[in-house]
Amino acid sequence: MSVTNENLKEQIPSGSCSPVLGWSPLPPRRHLNFVNNEAPVKQVVGLENDLYPNCDVSIWLRSCETEIITPLKGEVKGDIPSWLNGSLIRNGPGSLRVGDEEFTHLFDSSALLHRFGIKNGEVTYQCRFLDSEIFRKNSAAKRIVMTEFGTRVVQDPCQSIFKRIAAIFKNEVSDNAMISVYPFGDKLYAFNEIPVVHQINSETLETEDKVKIDQYVSIVHHTSHPHVLNDGTVYNLGLSVYATGLYHTIVRYPKIENGNSKSMFKNGEIVATIPARWTLNPSYMHSFGITDNYYIIVEQPLSISVPGIITSKFKNEPLAGCFRWFHEEYTRISVVSRSTGKLYRTFYAESFFYLHIINQYESENDIVIDICIYKDPYMLDCMYVETMKSMQQNPDYAKMFRGRPARFVLPINPDLNTTEKTQLHNGKMIVKPEKLCNLGCETPRINYESYLGKPYRYFYAISADVDADNPGTLIKVDTQNKSTKTWGEKNCYPSEPIFVPSPGSTKEDEGIILSAMVWGREDTNHVGLLVLDGQTFTELGRAEFKTQSPVPKCLHGWFLAE
Repeated sequence: MSVTNENLKEQIPSGSCSPVLGWSPLPPRRHLNFVNNEAPVKQVVGLENDLYPNCDVSIWLRSCETEIITPLKGEVKGDIPSWLNGSLIRNGPGSLRVGDEEFTHLFDSSALLHRFGIKNGEVTYQCRFLDSEIFRKNSAAKRIVMTEFGTRVVQDPCQSIFKRIAAIFKNEVSDNAMISVYPFGDKLYAFNEIPVVHQINSETLETEDKVKIDQYVSIVHHTSHPHVLNDGTVYNLGLSVYATGLYHTIVRYPKIENGNSKSMFKNGEIVATIPARWTLNPSYMHSFGITDNYYIIVEQPLSISVPGIITSKFKNEPLAGCFRWFHEEYTRISVVSRSTGKLYRTFYAESFFYLHIINQYESENDIVIDICIYKDPYMLDCMYVETMKSMQQNPDYAKMFRGRPARFVLPINPDLNTTEKTQLHNGKMIVKPEKLCNLGCETPRINYESYLGKPYRYFYAISADVDADNPGTLIKVDTQNKSTKTWGEKNCYPSEPIFVPSPGSTKEDEGIILSAMVWGREDTNHVGLLVLDGQTFTELGRAEFKTQSPVPKCLHGWFLAE
């Protein structure tokens, strides 16, 4: 489907744009399985056997019915290192139900926080819903009261056209922060992609405060994956609106002052700025890169239509319908100088979709950046609840999730025009990816404290291949020799693997991996903490818990050492 508004022609790429996440007036979930401009593939219905018998996607669709305020004590098996003391805090979808209604997209699920408390070889577990404003409103009304990312609410018939216009200018949005958690100073905050974060008590999981970052820094959007440096400084990529257009901006939050975590937000400042590639269609970005001397901004052809946002607000349509996929356009990789805040060099790659950058670093003449990439963004369509429920009869479901980790080498030496991994095309420096392994990897983590933005060798991830023999596999990738180690257990689904270095460690992978576990099929009220050896990738120990209500799988988290 091509944009036809004549007034927008100069504001969009020249290539065709394809429907993704349901742009047409029909419900978004009806518009699945489009690849570029091809017709949708017919789904096979009523098969006798599941197409993906080893994968239970219902682990994402569970709804927690009872919070666990008082920590449960786990049954420990094996050996949990005595030096490992602290809290693993997790965030993710917690409940798809409000009263008798159900959200239609996974990203709309009410945020649920999890905590594994680790001390002297013992582990406790608790969980609690994020006490956001939208959660309170939904709970009080016992229904979904606001249109979310992929869920459209039934509009009040008494609401006049003028009230709907007023709602556009009020910029009323959901504050449901269900993606990640990050520390700012000694406080922990739950993140989504609107510039509103919630302060979380890392011991009780109680929601203590809400910070509207846009009151301090001029941004309308930020990624849910800021970078926390060892000195306490935090950087994030935002989107700013100026009189001359839209700009991608790097925001610096200086380390904490006088024990006041809010000072980090109050003293936040924009330290780098580049114009958005497409004025009225800024690229959607979930993460960004940082090295000693550069910021790396990867503008993929998946963009957000500004006119579409205005229209969706007026029509009470989900934000998901505002996405545009310009499949014929290159992905643009901008290298921005940290010293000047200005664009240093620009590179291009054949179009790809991504959520997570693995790591990036400077070598003698290049910048190396590793990314989990997909051919297109249709895996986001796979997260509609109806599509997930019917995935066992969808022969294209696995293909839509098919991604691989890839390495891009960017020559930053001005005298070096080409390398074996680059070529010139119409004056553009085109970089070609190198596949790091032949396994689908997602939610990648590294030895973050020591190797963020530095030359590194290992990263850790969860499987993204729903048609694998064991879709619940954890993966360790050696980027140097392109080898992998895996851990898996039948019907067990571990979360994002977080690396914790051993005391006095001297090797990159000398430490342990922490991962939250849930189990599939009927084993819904069961959660655990897995501890793997970082080098051998073998299990050291675990703690398991039986809960009163189902435990859904989580997304991202952070380990806070005691």
